[in-house]
This record gives sequence, C-alpha cells and structure tokens, in this order.
Amino acid sequence: MTVLVLTERIDRSILNIRGHRVMVDADLADLYGVTTKQLNQQVKRNRDRFPSDFMFRLTKEEKTKVVANCDHLKRLKFSPVLPHAFTEHGALMLASVLNSPVAVHTSIEVVRAFIRMREAIMSYKGLAKKLDAMEERYDVQFKVVFDAIRELMTPVARKRTRIRFRP
Repeated sequence: MTVLVLTERIDRSILNIRGHRVMVDADLADLYGVTTKQLNQQVKRNRDRFPSDFMFRLTKEEKTKVVANCDHLKRLKFSPVLPHAFTEHGALMLASVLNSPVAVHTSIEVVRAFIRMREAIMSYKGLAKKLDAMEERYDVQFKVVFDAIRELMTPVARKRTRIRFRP
C-alpha cells in the first residue's frame, strides 16, 4: 500500500468524539492488518497500557452517530459490541502491543496524521491572530473586508426550524 493511500485512509478515519481526536478500533484493525477481534483481545490482555485518556468505549448514541456520519463504518451498524475509540497515544500503544511490522509502519503514519491535524488547527489560530493584528493597523475602510473574512472563518450554526401543524 502506498503512503499516499495510507495517509488518506488515516485522515478520513480520525474522528472528533467527546472533544478528542480518535480512531475507532475497526479502522485501526484494518490499518494494522488484523481483525477487530484480535485487536480487542490484545487490548484486553494489556489493559493496564490503555488508561482512559488513551482509549474509551463509545456509548450507544455515539456509535449510532458515527455509523450515520461515516460511510466507511456502516459495517458497525449491526454489531452488538460498542467500539473502542483510541486517541493518538492509544493508537501508538496499540502498535507496540500488536508488534508486527505492518503495525509499526502504520503507527508512524497514524502519528503523522495526528500531527498534521494539530498543525492545521494551530495555523488556523495563528491566522486569526494575524487578522486581529492587521485589523488594528488599518483604518475603518478595511473593516468591511475584515468582517467578511471573519464571517468566513466562523463555523455556520445551523438553525433548526420547527415544523408546526395547525388543525
């Protein structure tokens, strides 16, 4: 598998759950070249290596949401087991527990993907600071431009409209 394809698979597998960037056990098992069952057996055998900040189990609601939003995880829909979610450190610990050449190579790419994501977030924050500094230097003429840029940087909050039926 080429590094580019692996990188793309890893990038789409990183999810934001409970305020953490994580990967679910099914995705990591696929990347590491083992079954999800084998991966979870190794986790169970080495439970002391996976504290709650390295790994946690998804709730039923979180699983439903992940399956609905991630096409590549549709196979989890009918699984009776709630999947584990691994943070960057948990994914790295998995590689040491699995200890196969594929797991070692893949773990390096997983860590790189988490680093890329962290750098992207930091550059976004840096851009916001630079924009603030520029706004202070320029006069009112450019206020419209700065407001427009800031509006583009803000995530869109979807407004829920209620459907009401009148008798």
